[in-house]
Order: sequence, then structure tokens, then C-alpha cells
Amino acid sequence: MTHYVIIVPTIIMSRIFLGDNMTAPVKINLKIYQGSTFTETLRWESAVKVYKTISSVFVTAPLTVTAAGHGMLVGWRGKISGVVGMTELNSLDYMIATTVATDTVTFNSINPSGFKPYVSGGILEYNSPMSLAGITARMQIRDKISSTTTLDELTTENGKIVVDDVLKTITLNLTATSTTAYTFKTAVYSVELISGTIVIPFIYGNVTLENEITR
Repeated sequence: MTHYVIIVPTIIMSRIFLGDNMTAPVKINLKIYQGSTFTETLRWESAVKVYKTISSVFVTAPLTVTAAGHGMLVGWRGKISGVVGMTELNSLDYMIATTVATDTVTFNSINPSGFKPYVSGGILEYNSPMSLAGITARMQIRDKISSTTTLDELTTENGKIVVDDVLKTITLNLTATSTTAYTFKTAVYSVELISGTIVIPFIYGNVTLENEITR
């Protein structure tokens, strides 16, 4: 699964160093299948929008647009507006970029072959990614918030969380061996990001464990 997280602080500086004012973390509930490998990818979007002018749209599937120096990354969400001719694109919601080059973006989920011909214009927009340079992360799973016992702990140090500043992703990883050992039915968790002495509450929520059948 992939989630996109926007955390908007009261005072926006670099969006990594949030000062003393910070909004609450984003709630995302997780489901883990016992005995299966668990991977959850998070992308931290800033509140800053990037707008790039579209110069052409390919009429064959999948949807590929040309927007010089767009800067989008694979897996990032993009939206199109203001296209003349192929107006069907203007009503589409955010789409996931599946292939990117310097000046083109492909959205594999869209087949434009039946759309009206592209004439001109259009804007590709997306939320710029947060820098993850120097960021580490930690996550704990507990039976309930007040529990003093940790059911599991994921950190960048133990390899269960991978922070990638190139792809701008934060990935939670659990092996099948780890999830096989889980015995809880429901639990709670939270993820914190650390930058120097700054601790950023990132996401939190409930964890549901689906019992393994094939074992």
C-alpha cells in the first residue's frame, strides 16, 4: 500500500524544522496479514504546489504528457487542468506517475485513446515532496496507548524502516517471520521522524491483524 501524507505546521519554514508549532499527525489505520510480508510506503507531501505547463499529450495509451522540467517522481500524485481539446483530462482526479523522464510523465491508469484530440495548453500540478535528508524514523506497536510493553519496534537503525531521500519515500517493512509471531487482534502504533533534536509526529492509528489460514 502507498499513502500520501500532508502535515501542515502553523509556521512553515523548511517543513522539516517545524519550530514549536506543529499540527497533529495524520491518522492511517493499518492491516497486517499474519504470516505475510508487510510493506507500507509513505510519501510526505508539502503544502507547496508545483505547476508545470503541458506542451503536448500523447493520444495512445497509457496517458503520457510532456511538461518540460516537471520534476515529478515515480509514485507521486499529479493532476491535470486547463487542457484545450482533450478536455476529458481536466475532470480526472489525482493520478499516480508510473514512469517519468526529464520532460514527460506517464500515468498508466489512464487510457486516452478514446478522448478528444489534444489541441494545446494545460497545467500539470502536484505537491512538492519534503526533503528527507538526514531524517531517521521510529515506530512502535503497542496493545493500547497506555501499555508499557512494546509488541514490536521498527526503526531505520534495525532496517525495518527505510528512508529514501532520492525517491522521497518512507517504507515500513515487516518480514513474514515477524508477522507470524504476532498474536494480537488489534493494536495501536505511531511513527515519528527525527531530524537532529527535532521529533516530528508523523502518522498514527490502529493495527488490525488478520489471522493466517495457509500456514
